[in-house]
Amino acid sequence: MDLDLSPREKELAIRARDFADQVLQPLELITDENGILPDTDYAAVQKQVQEWGFGGINHAKEHGGQGFTFLEQTVIEEQLGRVTNGLWSGVPRPAIVLKHGTQAQIDEFLIPSCQGERRPCVAITEPEAGSDAGAIKATARLDGDHWVLSGVKWFVTSFNRSNFILVQANVDGDPAKSSMFLVDNPTEGMTHLRSPKFMHSFCNDHAELEFNDARVPVDRLLGKVGDGFELTKDWFVEARLQIACHTLGAAIRAAEVANDFAAERRQFGTAIRDFQSIEFKLADMAMQIFAAKSMLYRVAWEIDKGADRKQIHARASALKLYCSEMAGRVIDEAVQILGGRGYMRENPVERLYRDIRVDRIWEGTSEIQRVIMAGQIKKRGLGVYTDWG
Repeated sequence: MDLDLSPREKELAIRARDFADQVLQPLELITDENGILPDTDYAAVQKQVQEWGFGGINHAKEHGGQGFTFLEQTVIEEQLGRVTNGLWSGVPRPAIVLKHGTQAQIDEFLIPSCQGERRPCVAITEPEAGSDAGAIKATARLDGDHWVLSGVKWFVTSFNRSNFILVQANVDGDPAKSSMFLVDNPTEGMTHLRSPKFMHSFCNDHAELEFNDARVPVDRLLGKVGDGFELTKDWFVEARLQIACHTLGAAIRAAEVANDFAAERRQFGTAIRDFQSIEFKLADMAMQIFAAKSMLYRVAWEIDKGADRKQIHARASALKLYCSEMAGRVIDEAVQILGGRGYMRENPVERLYRDIRVDRIWEGTSEIQRVIMAGQIKKRGLGVYTDWG
């Protein structure tokens, strides 16, 4: 097995690192001070995304994307994860489920999204439906040539930048007919209730929406009636893999900042990195990053080799769980090494500390990932995690 990155993969990693450093990092404090990235800066980033060749990195060229392999996407996403305040969200990657649309839907929604002309967001979670997606109450009923949607959705990330929404709802109120709909933003009958503030400052907002007999053209059903859960599962798998990449990048940046600080900071006449309590922290941080990166790149390679869909689902949960919890530990230690400076908002490790906490919650909590893994072990045996291939 050849474990070396190809010249193309290495070039993409360097280009993504440069993009993160030159385009996104200068906007970190601006985003933190404003709570979100201001509109003028967001528009400038969108222009740069296209110029740097990062539009639609997760889609095929015939759909307006870059045609990158999953390993190529991984090397890019890792570098984007280095930036604070969720600025990686400034690089739109339209939900992978859009590729299952009709040709008309691909032409109207997916291709323009990859080209930076449109942007989707995803509305799944509800007041009574989070980890239990089967508890979704939003409904859709067919009325002539329109679907009529009703219900409340929470945590709709990037609603403020979107001009269409992927909404999961149950046709005729039947969970067995869970379906996905493409809804214009704005649309009559949809109300933006609020965008609450969260622990982190983020590139975009996280909205709460209400659909009150919102009428959606009949041709805006994505896939077939009843496809909703499978489409949502595919979206969750993609999102979990992206979280693994982003948390890895965040942990690496925090470790680098802590390592540099430990070499420069002197107490009792010596650099603090020479104290065993500090060098052991750095060693543990490096070990955990090493393990996470090994897992992530292995799974990316397996996906490109055509791994079974169920295997990808199983391993995506393990990756999301390990990488998000690893990053929490590493960044916490980075704050400790920096001491009071690590607690200052001007320092990236402080912002990463706030940023990374949500990664153990959204797109499936750590507890849900363990439930998924335990279920996979029960059905398929330990080999899904312990075997190679």
